[in-house]
Parts: sequence; C-alpha cells; structure tokens
Amino acid sequence: MHHQPDGAAFDVVLVLHVGCVVAGFVTALAAATTGSRLGRLLASGTPLPEALRRYFRPGVNWAGRTVYGIPIFGVALLAMSQGADAPGDAWVQAGIALFVALALVGEGALWPAERRLQAAVAAAGEGPLADVAASSRDATTMARAATAALVLLAAGTVLMVAQP
Repeated sequence: MHHQPDGAAFDVVLVLHVGCVVAGFVTALAAATTGSRLGRLLASGTPLPEALRRYFRPGVNWAGRTVYGIPIFGVALLAMSQGADAPGDAWVQAGIALFVALALVGEGALWPAERRLQAAVAAAGEGPLADVAASSRDATTMARAATAALVLLAAGTVLMVAQP
C-alpha cells in the first residue's frame, strides 16, 4: 500500500479542492435561505427589500460555479496520490456520482430558477413582481434545489473524509 503524499503541491491542491467544497456550501446555503425568504415575502405581499433585489441582480452565479473545481482538483489529488487512491476505488466512483447529481441539480433546477428570478426582479424595478405565482414557484424550486445541493455536498464531504 502506498502512503499519501504530504508535499506542498499536494497540500495546495487539497486546499483548493476543499475551498471549492466550502464555497459550494456557502453559495448553496445562501441560495436556499434567499429562495425561501423570497417565497415567504411573495406569499405575504411584502415589498422586496433592497438586499434581496441586490441578490437577484442579473448575472452568472460564478461563486456557485466554483463547485466545478471539486472534480478538477479531485482528479489532480488522485494523480498526485502515488497510487494510494485510484479512479476505480468505490469511494471515488461514489464521489463522482454525487458530483454528477450536484451538477444536474445546479444546472437543471437551481441556476435556471435563479436566472428567471433575476429577470423578474430586474423587470419589476422598484415595484412588485409582475407574475407572483411564477416567481413563487421559482423561489420554491431555488430553495429546494439548493437544499438538495447542500445534502449532496454534505454526503460527498462525509464520503471523502471517510474514504470507505
């Protein structure tokens, strides 16, 4: 059995890998809480506060996309592991499956709902949203998808730490 490397390069790549996971947790938590808050405000008819309008300014959620660094740095860690770990290991395959599910949740539900809400908030300006029902559905989708992303990130974290 080979031992894990402990050099500076490995440590830097590991920090980058973990940093992408942490950024994923933070952005998914922010999306879950913001989507939930927006849904509650829309249901009550309360005007949207400026902070919420700022959150939904149009643009790509680049912070959320940092999750794509997880498999990139993970593959680099595998390559640097000096044979201690291999792509065929069950825990590595499970981690890949969890990441694929995470990417599907993000690209298929979370970020599209977020983009629709950005467009609705931008179109409303300082006034109320035009289609409250559609925005409420998108807010619910965003909150649920972000919660699913949190669960997937947590499962992946447990898997990578345990490496069963």
